[in-house]
Amino acid sequence: MSSTSTYRDSWINPRLKISALWVSMLFVFVYVDLFGLYRADVRADLEAGKISAFSIGQGYLLGVIVYVALPSLMVFLSLVLPVKITRTANIVLAVLYAVTVAGSAIGEWSYYILGSAIEVALLAGIAYYAWTWPKAVSESASTTHEARVRAG
Repeated sequence: MSSTSTYRDSWINPRLKISALWVSMLFVFVYVDLFGLYRADVRADLEAGKISAFSIGQGYLLGVIVYVALPSLMVFLSLVLPVKITRTANIVLAVLYAVTVAGSAIGEWSYYILGSAIEVALLAGIAYYAWTWPKAVSESASTTHEARVRAG
C-alpha cells in the first residue's frame, strides 16, 4: 500500500519573516561579541578602557546602546509600523547594519568573520523581504476571485 502525502505550504506574512530575521541577527550578533570575551587581547583592551580604536566612556556606551537598540526595536516595529514605513526602515537599516558589520570584521579572527557573514546574510534577507513586499490586491481582482470561488 502506497500513500503519497502532500503538504500545504502556508503563506507567511513578510512582517513575520522580517521580524524573525532581526531576532536571528541579534542572536548571532550577541554570541559573536560574547565569544570575544574569551580572547585575551579583547579582555586586555577592555581592562585598558578601549575597544578597537574607541575609548570606553559614556559617549561610546550610549552609541553602543543606540546601535543595539535599533535592531531590537525593529523586531517589534516590523510587525506594527505601516507598510511603507516598515519597508523603508527595514531596507535602510539592514543595508546600514550590513555595511557596519562587514566593516568591523576586517582583520578579525575566523569566528568573527563567520558570524559577521551570517549576520550580513540575515540582513540581506531583511532587505530582500522588505524590497519584494507583495503588492496589495485590488478590490476588483479580489471581487472577481471571490465570484469565481462561489461559482466553482
